[in-house]
Amino acid sequence: MAKKPDTSSRIADNKKAAFNYFFEERHEAGVVLQGWEVKALREGKVQLTDGYVIIKDGELYLIGCLIHPLKTASTHVNPEASRIRKLLLKKDDIRRLIGKVEQKGYTLVPLNLHWKNGYVKCDIALAKGKAEHDKRDTIKEREGKREVERAMKSRNR
Repeated sequence: MAKKPDTSSRIADNKKAAFNYFFEERHEAGVVLQGWEVKALREGKVQLTDGYVIIKDGELYLIGCLIHPLKTASTHVNPEASRIRKLLLKKDDIRRLIGKVEQKGYTLVPLNLHWKNGYVKCDIALAKGKAEHDKRDTIKEREGKREVERAMKSRNR
C-alpha cells in the first residue's frame, strides 16, 4: 500500500497571539474532531483568535476555537461551533507543561491549525503575557520595518 505524501498546509492562524504573548516553547498536538468539523476545516470555516488551552484532569483542552458548521451538515448531527476539543500530546510533555503553567505564571496559547499527513494538528505555545509597554515596542518595530521597506522600494524605482 502506498504511503501518503507528507503534506502540511495551514488552516488558521492566531495572529493576536504574537502581539499579546512572548513564546517560550512550542509543541504540536493532535486535535480530537468530529466529522462535520473536519469538513468545515477543509472549507476554512474556523476562527482561532479567541482560543486558549486549559489543563483539566491531566489533559489539555482547546477552548474558544470556533469551527462554523457548513450549511450542508448532516441532519442528524447538532453541530456546536464553540465546543471544547481535546488536544493529544505525550504524557511527559503534558506533565512538564502542567508544572510550568502552575508554578511560573505561564499560559498555553494555540498558534495555528494545520494539516499534517491527513490529520489536523494544533501548534500550541507556552507563553507569558506582554505588558502594555512591550506591545508598544512591538508596534514601533513593525512600523519602523515598514518605513525602511518603503524607503528601499522608492529608492529602487
